[in-house]
Amino acid sequence: MTHTPRLPFLAGLPLAVAAGLLMPVQGRINGALGAALADGIAAAVVSFTTGLALMIVISLALPRGRAGLRGILPAVRERKFPPYYLLAGCIGGFFVFAQSFTVGLLGVALFTVATVTGQTLSGLLVDRMGIGPAGKRSITGIRVIGSILTVAAVAWAVSPRFSGTGPGPGELLVPVLLPVLAGFLMSFQQAMNGTAAVHYGTPIAATLMNFIAGSVMLWAAWLIKMAVTGPGNALPGEWWYYLGGPLGCVFIGVGALLVRSLGVLVTGLGMIAGQLLGSLGLDLAFPAPGTVVALPTVLGTLLTLAAIVLASLPWPKGRSSGDTAAITRTTPGGHPDADGPETGGARSRQAGRLGGAASCTAIIQRRTLLCALLGG
Repeated sequence: MTHTPRLPFLAGLPLAVAAGLLMPVQGRINGALGAALADGIAAAVVSFTTGLALMIVISLALPRGRAGLRGILPAVRERKFPPYYLLAGCIGGFFVFAQSFTVGLLGVALFTVATVTGQTLSGLLVDRMGIGPAGKRSITGIRVIGSILTVAAVAWAVSPRFSGTGPGPGELLVPVLLPVLAGFLMSFQQAMNGTAAVHYGTPIAATLMNFIAGSVMLWAAWLIKMAVTGPGNALPGEWWYYLGGPLGCVFIGVGALLVRSLGVLVTGLGMIAGQLLGSLGLDLAFPAPGTVVALPTVLGTLLTLAAIVLASLPWPKGRSSGDTAAITRTTPGGHPDADGPETGGARSRQAGRLGGAASCTAIIQRRTLLCALLGG
């Protein structure tokens, strides 16, 4: 079995942000398609079906894709992962359903805050449980503070879009819980896809299986809806209406690749940052009706980037003198070191040099990423 490669942190996090940039573009395209068809579920069906068609072509055309196809059945038969991981694409279908069902009532701003809240909370949980291919990751105080700061920053960034009129809090409770649940499940989807990608040997196969499951679910939902309410409008002729699916291929594939290197929480936070940056760029370059770009929009986006840095970078951890003594004076089996105090002292000095090098590396990583985010 060929495992998917691990990416360095400084390469993986910018890639997560870049993938997140595609989310608002996909949302704008699918929203326009839903309006043209007068059917949000039909728009989701078109998006998933075009994405599925593209993934079939890629899987058959590329040698790595064909190798991934050959690895699917053995991985499933040998139960390399729980069988329900094959249904990860249904979470994507549920997210699209929640979007089409609640955005009209809640608005884009409240929907974004609700999904980010659910995704951030579940990112901590999934990492702690070790569901993803990166294994268990501890919930540190810095990661919790960064996650809370991310939710607050996103709420601040979208605050100019909140409307003072509309249903009261009681009427919004149930509609808000739906996108919170959809966002909460997204971290599990990324972890499941990432684990499957490791055993398939490529994220191409994991992305293909994701689109198969999501397409089956959405087609079933649309057929039921059509039987009840009838079909919507005819498909539009403009080519750009059908780019939502291919953009989703990139987003899902990159997520499946990165969770092994960054963990679920950091991958999700990076994509959230990209989502806000992409939304800000779209609103400035191609403003839609009702677009509001104010100072909180810009400052909230920058604060989100700072929160991502806080929660994700490998902050150095100090080691107590007692821990150092235990390491340098005992063998791996726990017995006293027979090499004497001179050898123990040499090992202690070596451990100190290694610890100092690790701290310097972490500091350099922080400074490099901060400079990149702030433009030099």
